[in-house]
Amino acid sequence: MDRLIQWYRRTNRMWQKSLWWLVIACLLLSLPVAADRYRTESTSKRVEFVFDYRDLLEISDTKPNPAQFVEEQLKKMKQAGITSLAVYESTLNELRLSRRIELYNSHEAMALTQTPVSGNENFAYVLLTDASSRATVQGMIEETFKRLGVNIHTWSYKNTPGLVLELPLDDAAMKPLSPDPLTLRSLKDKGFQIVARVGNRNAAFSAEALESTLAMLKEFGVTSILVDGDSVPGYSPDLKKTQTQLKAVAGLLNKYQMALAAIELQKSPQKGFTTLARLTDYNVIRLHSFTENDAAKLAENITAEELEGRIKGVTDRLVLAVKDRNIRLVFLNARAGKNLDRGLMTDPLDSLYKSLDGKDGAVEKVKDKGFTIGKAHAFVRYESSLHKVGIVAAYAGAVLLIALTLSYFVPGLTFAISLLGLLGVGALHVLSAPAAQKLLALGATSCAAALGIIAAISWLQKRRKEPAASGAWWKSVGMLFVITAVSGLGIMAVVGVDHNMTYMLQLEQFTGVKVLAYLPVLIAAVYVLFFSEGLSFPEMLGKAQRILSSKISVLWVLCAVVIGAVGMYYLSRTGNEGSASSLEMAFRNFLENTLGVRPRNKEFLFAYPALVFGIYLCLKRHMAGLYLMIVSAIGPASSIGSFTHLHTPLHISFIRVLLGVGLGAIFGLVLIVVWELVVRGWNKWVTPLNKS
Repeated sequence: MDRLIQWYRRTNRMWQKSLWWLVIACLLLSLPVAADRYRTESTSKRVEFVFDYRDLLEISDTKPNPAQFVEEQLKKMKQAGITSLAVYESTLNELRLSRRIELYNSHEAMALTQTPVSGNENFAYVLLTDASSRATVQGMIEETFKRLGVNIHTWSYKNTPGLVLELPLDDAAMKPLSPDPLTLRSLKDKGFQIVARVGNRNAAFSAEALESTLAMLKEFGVTSILVDGDSVPGYSPDLKKTQTQLKAVAGLLNKYQMALAAIELQKSPQKGFTTLARLTDYNVIRLHSFTENDAAKLAENITAEELEGRIKGVTDRLVLAVKDRNIRLVFLNARAGKNLDRGLMTDPLDSLYKSLDGKDGAVEKVKDKGFTIGKAHAFVRYESSLHKVGIVAAYAGAVLLIALTLSYFVPGLTFAISLLGLLGVGALHVLSAPAAQKLLALGATSCAAALGIIAAISWLQKRRKEPAASGAWWKSVGMLFVITAVSGLGIMAVVGVDHNMTYMLQLEQFTGVKVLAYLPVLIAAVYVLFFSEGLSFPEMLGKAQRILSSKISVLWVLCAVVIGAVGMYYLSRTGNEGSASSLEMAFRNFLENTLGVRPRNKEFLFAYPALVFGIYLCLKRHMAGLYLMIVSAIGPASSIGSFTHLHTPLHISFIRVLLGVGLGAIFGLVLIVVWELVVRGWNKWVTPLNKS
């Protein structure tokens, strides 16, 4: 037993000495995964601006001459840079908006024809008013409602033929028909690409009907499908049926080479989308939706200056979506509204065009960022020969990174933690690879954000009894860059561990954003309080007891309230749920437009300056700087957090971090200058007065 203990101690000491190098080596070996991702992100540089054609028809219904209005707007859209239109599966209501049919219920039909109907009848009456499209429209309606088992009769009014559908009008108007081929042909002839919206509203899934629809869409050059509704075609509450049907849908999408559009920032993902994406080998394009509610803000009763500001805001938003979030489909919506103050119907179309057109419009700005305008396509996944080796290295490096951080707390268990960690993660990966990825990524990033701070504090504590060294200014900045390099280990870990396309497409997300924001600060605080001074375990217990039994003053309570309020504000601003004031948004837009990539405010305005200043104070033997260093763990956590947004291009996150650290170093030096001026002024004027 003694031999075993001695062997373990020797092994543990050797392991501790080599662990830093093992972590660095493993994570450097994982870099091919990051390189593959960068190449994958470079395979799709075409951006497609798409307008919802149904919205245009609905707006036209508020105009005196709807057909003329539609023609005029289509020309304006082309001029503004909108190259595509989204066309839905038709409905009776959409055919009415297209002026191909008129719709009546039984009572309206009776009033129109002056013919009494049965009091028990509540049917839909369709009048085929457009002679040029009559045969096509009648075929679409009959094919759909016969398939649904609805009885159909003919009728006419003043020599205009029609159909009677034995279904209430409201019910009949919701039934999806096949896309209108006449509309598709007309839009195609005008030079627009088509993005098809396909839903899952049919009572029973029919692979034959879906194939017929996709085959027709393919004839019109459709290559992108945007799911209409909260579930993909083929999804069913019956899981067994869903699996079979989604395989059939995926087979048809692959056959007709149709990509799926993934809508970002949805409250809940469309049911079955992730499964369907996997079955199509992630032939998926990320889509940003500019909604009707967003567009309505451009038609409100505001001043010209306010409107110009909002138009510019729309431009910045769309450009940011493309540049920073791998968006390739920009989906534009609009709706008509009532302006009671002006007594007229309004729409935001002209303002929307202004946000796109001209040298300051979104289209030109997107081009300036290196993109082209055209038909979007999915990323082409690139995997080098070293890809799988890189993934294994990333897993190993992430585990050892966690063990390295824990070695500062329990050095005697470093080897055991490393071995158990490797075995545990391997076993968990076999049971559930997604769970292993999420837990390992969160652990590695949190530890990496704290590790640099802890290592710096450890180095400073060992030298606290030495005389203050010269060159503290530049040593402070140098240590900032060393801590940033340590944070880079966490960046390599999360990029290598969360390597799947699902993360890049945001079908899955990094779990634990708020934990990453707080845990490094907590880890650093525990280290400073109990482990940085080399205390024995009984001494740690004694210190904890003294802290817990300390008398609490009103000042302590006030400090706790302030710290708690700041912490809650920080927590509320972390993640996608946070909101920013108009002043902060203006500052963000200024940074974005000035620097090209916006660094995070909390990094360069607070965390990194506090870190530089805290290190400087420690080097000057003011050990209160340690507490600034604890709080400044927010900076490395935020920098690593930029890379947990795995749908953001790698080079954007890299530039963001460099700007945050660089500007933070400058502001940190400014803090040091201010501190030195205050100290020298105090020593020159205040201290002599106190002595006298």
